[in-house]
Amino acid sequence: MMSNFEDADTEETVTCLQITVYHPGQLQNGIFQSIRFYNREKLPSSEVVKFGRNSNICRYTFQDKQVSRVQFSLQLFKKFDSSVLSFEIKNMSKKTNLLVDNKELCYLNKIDLPYKSMVRFGEYQFLIEKEDGESLEFFETQFILSPRSLLQENNWPIQKPIPEYGSYSSCFTQNTSPTEIDENEL
Repeated sequence: MMSNFEDADTEETVTCLQITVYHPGQLQNGIFQSIRFYNREKLPSSEVVKFGRNSNICRYTFQDKQVSRVQFSLQLFKKFDSSVLSFEIKNMSKKTNLLVDNKELCYLNKIDLPYKSMVRFGEYQFLIEKEDGESLEFFETQFILSPRSLLQENNWPIQKPIPEYGSYSSCFTQNTSPTEIDENEL
């Protein structure tokens, strides 16, 4: 028994993204049927992980016509003066904006993910939590299915209603609240 423990001690730890998901129709509609819950999946650190409807392009797919072919992507990176791996999230949908902790991302906007964040679009809710590791070669993902709304479960502040069909207007019209925009749009 001791030798297994001693061997495990010398292994590099791997950064893990734990992604808890919720959708009100998740049980009836089989939306998450292609996601393997509770298993850690090891991915190369160079991979851009895409989420959406198209199984030819996306690693994680949702069986739902309301979801874009590619909804959003996650990419690993390392900040200059840090040994810790970070993730950025980019909205890949032209139709639906992405809310990351109540920051609105329009098409192709991206933002660094904090250690714990709530990502939402339409009726989808993702609580993404990062656990640091040492490996620069790999990272892991682990999905958990939540039986109830993550917003209520985590007492997350709700500042905007979630639109049913995903189109926020602030990316397309003048708005007094701050929004993420690309430098090219300035």
